[in-house]
Order: sequence, then C-alpha cells, then structure tokens
Amino acid sequence: MRQIYFILTSFCISLSTFAQIAENPLLAKDAVAQQKWVDSVYNSMALAEKVGQLYMVQVMSNQDQATKEKIIATIREQHIGGLIYSLGGPVRQAKLDNELQSISKLPLLIGMDAEWGLSMRLDSTYAFPWNMTLGAIKDNKLIEQTGRHIGEHSKRLGVHFNFAPVVDINTNPLNPIIGNRSFGEDRDNVTDKALAFMNGMQSAGVLANAKHFPGHGDTDQDSHKTLPTISFNKTRIDSIELYPYKKLFKEGLSSVMVAHLKVPSLEPTGVPSSLSKNIVTNILKDSLGFQGLIFTDALTMKGAADFKEVGDIDLAAFKAGNDVMLMSEDVGIGVSKIMEAYNNGDITEARLEHSVKKILQAKYKVGLNHYKPIELNNLVQDLNRLKDAVLYEELIENAITIVKNDKSLLPLRDLETKTIAYVKMGDDDGSVFLDELKKYTKVHDIQGDSLVDLTAKLNDYNTVIVGFHRSNQTPWKPFKFTDTELTWLYEIAKTHKLILDVFVKPYALSDLTTIENIESIVVSYQNSVLAQQKSAQLIFGAIEAKGSLPVSVGPYFKSGKGFLNNVLERLSYTVPERVGMDSEKLKKIDAVAKKAIDGGMTPGIQLLVARKGKVIYNKSFGKHTYEDDDPVVFNDVYDVASLTKILVTLPLLMELEEKGVVTLDTKLSQILPDYKGSNKANITLKSMLSHYARLRPWEPFYVHTLDNETKLPSEKYYRTTQSEKFNIEVTDNLFLRSDYQDSIQKIIRDSDLLPKLQYRYSDFPYFILKKYIEEYYDQPLDVLVQEHFYQSLGANNTMYNPFHKISNQRIIPTEIDDYYRHQKIQGFVHDMGAAMQNGVGGHAGIFSNANDVAKIMQMYLQKGFYGGKRYFKAETLDKFNTCYFCANGNRRGVGFDKPQLGDDGPTCGCVSLNSFGHSGFTGTYAWADPEKEIVYVFLANRTYPKAVSNLLLKENIRTDIQRLIYEAIVE
Repeated sequence: MRQIYFILTSFCISLSTFAQIAENPLLAKDAVAQQKWVDSVYNSMALAEKVGQLYMVQVMSNQDQATKEKIIATIREQHIGGLIYSLGGPVRQAKLDNELQSISKLPLLIGMDAEWGLSMRLDSTYAFPWNMTLGAIKDNKLIEQTGRHIGEHSKRLGVHFNFAPVVDINTNPLNPIIGNRSFGEDRDNVTDKALAFMNGMQSAGVLANAKHFPGHGDTDQDSHKTLPTISFNKTRIDSIELYPYKKLFKEGLSSVMVAHLKVPSLEPTGVPSSLSKNIVTNILKDSLGFQGLIFTDALTMKGAADFKEVGDIDLAAFKAGNDVMLMSEDVGIGVSKIMEAYNNGDITEARLEHSVKKILQAKYKVGLNHYKPIELNNLVQDLNRLKDAVLYEELIENAITIVKNDKSLLPLRDLETKTIAYVKMGDDDGSVFLDELKKYTKVHDIQGDSLVDLTAKLNDYNTVIVGFHRSNQTPWKPFKFTDTELTWLYEIAKTHKLILDVFVKPYALSDLTTIENIESIVVSYQNSVLAQQKSAQLIFGAIEAKGSLPVSVGPYFKSGKGFLNNVLERLSYTVPERVGMDSEKLKKIDAVAKKAIDGGMTPGIQLLVARKGKVIYNKSFGKHTYEDDDPVVFNDVYDVASLTKILVTLPLLMELEEKGVVTLDTKLSQILPDYKGSNKANITLKSMLSHYARLRPWEPFYVHTLDNETKLPSEKYYRTTQSEKFNIEVTDNLFLRSDYQDSIQKIIRDSDLLPKLQYRYSDFPYFILKKYIEEYYDQPLDVLVQEHFYQSLGANNTMYNPFHKISNQRIIPTEIDDYYRHQKIQGFVHDMGAAMQNGVGGHAGIFSNANDVAKIMQMYLQKGFYGGKRYFKAETLDKFNTCYFCANGNRRGVGFDKPQLGDDGPTCGCVSLNSFGHSGFTGTYAWADPEKEIVYVFLANRTYPKAVSNLLLKENIRTDIQRLIYEAIVE
C-alpha cells in the first residue's frame, strides 16, 4: 500500500501546479444571482430529490409507448436531473422533450452524443465530418466554426450538454471504438482542435464535454464490450493522454466524461477508471483542479457493468467523485444505494451538496432557471442550414490530403496527352466521384470480372484513377482493402500511372506492402457526396490540396505529411454563398426557365452560372422534345449555332494574330488571293469581325440546290448514298456534291456589298475565315480546334457532327425540317450553310453542353489561361474584346458581341461594358463579365419543332435570367 501511495502521490505532485490555474467553468456571468438560485433550489429539495439529480437517463424519440411510460415514471418517482437522448428524429425528440420537461418538477439537463453533429443520433439532421477528417485541417478557425454550428444545432433542439469533443489521442491504429472519432495521434494537434471545437460550441451556449478520461486512444478493445487496459506508465499518460485535458481546463471546459478503463499505473487495484477515487478525485479533481461537471461513461457498458452489481456501480461511481451517473442500469436501485450510504454516514452532506450544486449551476448557466419549451416551427430547416453546407464544403476542401505525388503528377495537366480510366474498389458507391471526374475530361469507368480481364481493358489507357470507396454511414465501418483488391492494385500500378484515392480513414493505407509504383495517393477520409466531388476537383487542380495526415500509417506515411499544390485555374463547383451570391435569389431563375418551357418557347434548357472560377448554378430543365419523355441532363449536347463563332473560329484566329501571322488590320486580299480585285479586297479583319464591312447578313445557299418544282433536294446536287463525287453529308442519308463548297465561297466573294456602311450582322466573315484557316494549316477546322483547344481544355463534350461520335440519346434535336432535308434534325447541324460544309462551319456546327461552353468562356475571362496552360496573352484577349466602332453606333467587339449602347441589345443592361459573349439561332447564349467575374451559359433548342417564332427573344427569357444573376450578387 505504501508503494501505491507513493506512486500516486508523486504523480499528483507533478500535476499540482496546474491545479492552481483551473477555475470553475460552471459559473454564469451573473454568478451572484446564480448562487442565490442554486442555494434556494438545493435547500428546498428532499434527500431523494437531491440524489435524483445525480442521474441522467437515456431516452430515444423512436421508442415505444411502454418505454416512454417507464421514463415518465422515472422522472416523477426518482426526480432525475437529466436525460441523454439517443436514436430518433428531431421533431419527435422536440415534442417528447417538451412533454417530459413539463412533467419534471425541476427542468431537466439535456445531453446528447453529437460529436459530428446531431446526426450521430438523429435522422433529418446535419452531419459534419468525423474528427479524423477535421484533424487533417490546418486552419483551426474552421474547427471552431464547426463547434459553433454543432452548438447552435444542439441549442435549437434544447440540448444543453454535447458529449464532445473526443480528446483521445489515437496512437493505436487498431483501436476499434475511437479511430475516426479522434482528431489524430499528435497530442498538440488533438489539443488545438479540441480547444477550437470547445470554444466554438460553448460560444453557442452549449456546454462541452471532453472524453474519455484519462485517455481511450491507445486501446485495441471496446469498453462497450469489455474493460480495455491502458498499460502506459504515469509519465507517458501525463505527457500524452492528459495533455489535452490540462489545456482545455485552463480555457473553461465545462465537463469531463470518465471512461471505463483499466489503468494499472494510476489505479493498481484494477478498479475501472470510472469507479476509481484515485483517478476521479485525486487526479482529475484535486491534482488537475477540475471544477466542472464529471460524468461517468454509460454505466450499462460492459467495462463497468461487469465489475459490480446493479446499484453498487452507481454508489461506487459517486464515491469515486463523479457528479452524474450516466445511463444507470437501474436508477431506483442506484438512488436507494446512495441514500442508504448517506443515511449511514458513508456519504457526507458536503459530498452530496458538492455534486448537486454543480448540476444546478450548470442548469442555471444554460438557462433552465427560465425554461422555455422547444419551438417546433421550422425546426428541421434550422438544423439543416445553408451555412452548414458552406462550412462542410470548406472543411472537406481543407482536409483532403495528398500523401504521395511522384513527379508532381497531381494536379493532372496536359489533358490532351492523358487517356484516363477509373477503377472502383471497395463495397460502397463511387458514382459521384466518377461523374465529377467526367466534368473535367473524358474518363471511362472500367470494370473487369478478373484481373486478366481488367488489365486487358486498361491497355488503351495511360492513367488510372482507383477510387477506394467504403461506407460513410458511421465512423466504425470496415476500412480495409481485400487481398484481391491489393493484388489488382499492384498489378495496375506496374503498367500505368496510378492515382489511388481512398475515401476512408487513412489507416486503410497500412495494408499496402509497397507504394513504389503508385505515383500519387490521395486521402479523402470519407465517402460522402461532397468528399467525392471535392477530391475529383483536387485531382484536376480546380482546388488546392491543403490537408496533412492526422495519423501515421505504416512505414510510408507520417503524421503531418501532406503535399500542397496550387490550383490550375480550372472551374470548380460550389454553392453560391462561397462567391458572394445568394442561393435563394438564384432560385428565381428556376421559375423563368420553367416559364419558357411551359410557354412552348423551348422543349428544354441547360443553364450554368459561374463566378470567380466556381460553378454555382448548373441545372437542366424540360425534355429533349415536347413529344418524348427524355429529360435534359448534364451531359446532353446542344447545337450551339452561332456560339461556334467564338468557340472555334475566333480562338483559332486569335492564335494567328498573337503569332504575328495576321493583324486586325490585315485585309482579305492579303490572306486570300481570290479576293484580290474583288469588292472585298480591302476589308480588314477588324471591320469584318465587328460586322462593320457592308457584308450581306447571309445567303440561303441551300435554296439554290432545290428542285424548282418539287422544292426537294435536286438530283443534280444530291444523292442518298455517299460517293467520292457526293461526299458532303448534310443529314442522315443525304449527300451533297463535293464541289459545292467552292460554289459557296464564290457566291460570297462575288456578292454585292450593302449600299451603306453601318452595323449589320453577317455570317460571311466566318465562311471566309474557315477557308483561310484551313488553308493556312492544311487541316480541317474540326481537327484544328480539337488539337489546339478542346482536348487540352477537357472539353470532351464539344464537337462537330456528334451523330457519328456519341449516342443519339445524348443529342438534343433542333428541328423537324420540312423545307430542305425533310426529316428530324438530330446530330447534324441545324444551320443549312454549315450542313453544306459537311457539318463543319466557321459560323455554326458545334455541339456542346453548358459545362464545356463555360470552360471556354472561363478561359476567356481568365485572359487566355486555363488548366495550367496559357492559350493567349492577356493583351490578345483585350484586342479582340474592344469595341472599335462604338462612336459609329456599333457595339460589337472583334468577334465578340458586346453590351448594348442604348436601351435595346443582347444583355439585361446590367452587365459591365467590359463584358462579352454571343448568342445563337437555336436559342443559345454565352456571356462573360470580367468585372463581376461571371460566366453565364444558356443552351436551348427553341427551334424545335419549328424555328419560325423566337419567343425566347421576344419574352426576354435569357436576359431576364441574366438580370436575376446580377440581382443575386451580395458582395
């Protein structure tokens, strides 16, 4: 016994200096009034009522009526001090809590385990990331915000104590119960995170609880099932396990939960820590000087329940120094045992008063001296706020960690050189990750029934992304690779550049016996929807990598490791509030889009809004046609009509201008010898592309090829089967004479000029420039734009002639043609002049989706830079985005449309004069505003089934939506 006394005395002396610092964290600001209330209540209580205050009973809002009646009886008969809510739902819990509080003579102290939010126990509530995920974040202000948000949720639901944060230092990878619930293995990181979380939560008026004292992080057993042993000496425990508690005590931690652990160095008798006076009183209260509330862990857990008889556990826990007996096996027996001990003199009045008054102090501090029922209105909405989603996104972005990155493979650059496959491993869904990857470039989902089958299918790819997806349902779910998965992983790595992304806790990597052939490894921590989305964005450099490992894993990865990488300025995807926009105001766009569809203005719409390089609105409306049931979806492609001008011809010309091949003052006769001696010889590129060159608006070339009597395609010009002479495919099973393209160019060259020089929109410049650019490069326009722009931009949904490249199910029809091709136009360009050029026009012919168009517009907005590649110099963009003839009443830039100079024009009138864009005949529209950093894309097929009436334009649908976008800007 002397040896035991000496050990504990020495240990307590080492903590004695700390004991002088800690203050009572339960004191309210009006401490005098608080003490008066506490004394008054205590003095009015009978012994049974005082002892009843020591108990907190478990309640579930999904329980049956019989269980509920037992709880009511316990409240009435045992005068318990509080409730700890578990499973159920928020509305049910609020109603039940209001009822139970009305029954209790003294308002009940309400507690919950809400470590990552109320969703730890309740449906229909918000789930924040696990602590392990938060442990990877370097910015502790985000952790404080998390604590604050969880505190606000708890308070809204009438919860006064949240049994969080977990401050266990998880130094044992095999820990079955803590793991993801810990901030990590580094005591300083755990302490800093716990302190930030505590401060945030307690600032919301909810009392925090640090657990599991004296430290449950280095066990390989679950105290719910047995009594785990902590075998470290007192010096190690003092320097590691107790370290967070000391720091939190100094900063006002409200309460501590004592674990059920066997700690021989602190309690040589083998008594569980929760029942040990040496640990609870001598160390926690006396040596560490903690004056807050002390809770036992649940007394029903095997770690305690197997140690003593029912009721004796409660008595032992109270005599050890605990204030609150959590989840007693039998409150009635426990109360009787404690009262008996009190009456026998084993428990003094001072001891009872000490704990009961602390409980009453806590009740006063959380406002139970003026109890108010929980307000039910808008409860679920208040527990699932937009600002919670904003914070969650920031947390995930800051947590994802790159732990290996050989040759700086991440973020992925030079997409034109990459052929990328995605291989899913694990037993949970990875579809969100795959869909997000596909937003950046072409990524194929490859699966195999065997390793041989899989590797054969991967032969066509040089880069493989393996997503390891396991359940995100709880932090205790399995996290390991199977032996088969590891074998497949190693084999894939031998022959491909491999990116391994694990959507589970970092300990999954401990199974890797080698990482030699794996170029990049990303830890995304959880398999939530947002974690999958953000990890894909990180892989492509749309967001930074900021996280660092909170734990060491195997021989390869040490705690604190994490590669930082800069963004490549690709579009990322987020919520409007992240970029100073209002989600509720943006929702008004939905009504305008639906108005267009319901009003027969267009069968369907794709809509995208980006700001500051982040897509904040990306929705599809309606169907492909009025007749079918195919809804418009993200990767459907539209005929974008005249957007082709700024998506194809203009960027190719800008390249040539930047190289010095042409200037804006270059004349047509200088680049096309055919134009020497013509009436267009001295027209400059600047004037022509500003639509200020007296060129005719257009020519219905197809009319010249129709039979004069039948008005059908003439046999002189067309065949239904393809041949060398009839090689231009204008639509399915209809081929134009191969030499007619020369006729088109001759008609344009020989056409009369308009009599007056004024602004007049014309397609002719783009017919002319198509001829020049193709002759200069000796390559067709469709090949050039892919090689120069689309492949590296990752614009894999942007193409000419999609009929031959993708499924018709993804191609939106444009018209039922009854005047030229006499069939439904789907997959072939709607514009007749472009169709007569084999579908590849300089003015029309491109099909795309809103996401791809936004990439190109964002590249323009970023002055020619996107995805880590500079396409143009900033000054080149500025030259083309200049209105050279504004003084003459012409608003146009060089190729780009610009805002109106008066009341009427192509925009809402609310954009900056520096903005630019274009519109298309089929109902399309794309606009970029450098001053507000906004990209707006609207794609539609308003020409279906007939193109005769442009109701979208008449009803100002596109510009009304643009106005709503600008009205949604809040900063």
